[in-house]
Amino acid sequence: MTTPTPNEPGEDSLRKTLAEILPKDHQFGIYHLSTPPRRVDALYSAPPNERPDRTYCENHFLAVSIDASSKPDDPKKPVLVLGVEIFIFTTAFSTTLFVSKADSTGYLQLLNLPKGTPSPIREVCAAFVAFLVGKRRRRDVQFVVSLFARAQAQYLFPGSSENSGKHVLDDRGLVKWWCRVLNPLLESPPRGALSPWGNVKGYLVVPGLDTYETRALVPRGSTSHWCLEHPLEHISHYTREFDWVPPRCLIPKFPDDPKSRFRDELDEEAAKSGAMRTEGSWKSVKTLDMFWEMMAYRQECSSGRMTGFIWAVFDDVGEEKEDAAKLHTPSASFQEGMPLPETPKRETKFSCVTPTTTPRKLFPPKTDPAIGSPTKATSERKQSKKSKKKKKKKKLTGVIVPRKPKIKTAQRNYLLDRPTTTAYYYWPPAGRGDKIVDEADYKRIVELLLHLDFATLDKAAGSTRRWISEVGMGSGWGYEVMGTRAVPTQTVAAAASTGAAVNNLSGLVKRKRTDTTAQGEGGATVNVLGAGLVRRKSKDEQQPAPGPSDPAVRVLGAGLVRKKPKAEAEGPK
Repeated sequence: MTTPTPNEPGEDSLRKTLAEILPKDHQFGIYHLSTPPRRVDALYSAPPNERPDRTYCENHFLAVSIDASSKPDDPKKPVLVLGVEIFIFTTAFSTTLFVSKADSTGYLQLLNLPKGTPSPIREVCAAFVAFLVGKRRRRDVQFVVSLFARAQAQYLFPGSSENSGKHVLDDRGLVKWWCRVLNPLLESPPRGALSPWGNVKGYLVVPGLDTYETRALVPRGSTSHWCLEHPLEHISHYTREFDWVPPRCLIPKFPDDPKSRFRDELDEEAAKSGAMRTEGSWKSVKTLDMFWEMMAYRQECSSGRMTGFIWAVFDDVGEEKEDAAKLHTPSASFQEGMPLPETPKRETKFSCVTPTTTPRKLFPPKTDPAIGSPTKATSERKQSKKSKKKKKKKKLTGVIVPRKPKIKTAQRNYLLDRPTTTAYYYWPPAGRGDKIVDEADYKRIVELLLHLDFATLDKAAGSTRRWISEVGMGSGWGYEVMGTRAVPTQTVAAAASTGAAVNNLSGLVKRKRTDTTAQGEGGATVNVLGAGLVRRKSKDEQQPAPGPSDPAVRVLGAGLVRKKPKAEAEGPK
């Protein structure tokens, strides 16, 4: 079931945001799908004897099209140029935005944008992620943007790799590209209607690369916003509630994610072991560091392949408050210059071995003073449930009064019959898609896109027309956006001046070559004084293989040979 939602052009609407970043005087078609929040399996596994977090998920799909008609008078010919799929997982502790897929068709080059124009593909991806972050933010709740970058010829548009205009990035280039997409979110974080974020940080991990090689993938000049490590321990609330947490409880289960597949294999390996039941740990991998080391030997991260895992973490609590919460040592009240006598301490050996005990909560569960202990509360709940079960239904007696059947005169939308704000998710109307569909229809829509063909322009136009028509059930949907971002004239002028400078340099090189030839000719004119010799050299050059220094000697010998026969002829006279 699909439901169109009114798209009001407000100050923070997606329509206005996209109009500000798209190139001026170019029209784009925007198609935004979304689903209502639905109950799904927990993103993280809970420690032993604990309940998993109650988790909700909503899907978002954004498609962008252009008009590929060759003449202004021709009918419009929409062609998809970009598709982005995003999942939003929410719990009572955090909100996780996972970028599942992003792909382009390569037909954006039909716009013939001038050199120096910012890439609309990158600008739309960054604006869409920032829009969802601002609209889904909750007070005092951590927000995490997560994705993995793995190069592939095509993700969403079959046959688009055959288009010569599509620029397919390699693994290293794709990781750099996504870091540049998320970097504006770190420099100017979207905050929505709330106060600014307390702490914003980006994280990058590339299995198989060391720190120096990974640093080259981060945008220059913004290294202070990035950490070359993973934030899995930081974004998990289990690390703040238990004395230790098994690694499997810190790795999320995202769809079609390399680290999630490795996690599932480790779970199957240790499914029947006692350590899994009591400690929740794996057999072979015991720590997170070992997990990332093993990831470097996976097929998706080795054999010349590179996969980058990127996070952007937004916290309301800043680092300064966390440092202020630390206890000061007693030596802080004494003078720093005076050494204090200390008792020799016993050497402690730290081991990296995983504990063999069940994770224990650091804080006892909250209890109601009126009820007492938690065990007493659970027993009273069980008794209340039993009392409810014992109640018998009242028997109906009397005359049966028939009721008239209710005739359905209008189609009711049950997708919107759910609260906007709960303890587990926030679903504001401003952050919903232009068309709201249920999970089954959403899967059908994405599956339809994966069975179309975008190899040529005509096939892409037909596939686009079919996809838009079937999603809208025959009716038009989506909206058009006219770009308002002007192309910087300074960039174009600088490019022109740079090109002229290059041409001048090439001209100078040519002039130098002509000067050298002129100098050679000048040397030849000096030798004109021996014009006869020059002519003799030309005759001798017709003879086979003269050496570079031999012709002068042979010319002199030739003159002597001619004079000798004359002297012999005069002698007998």
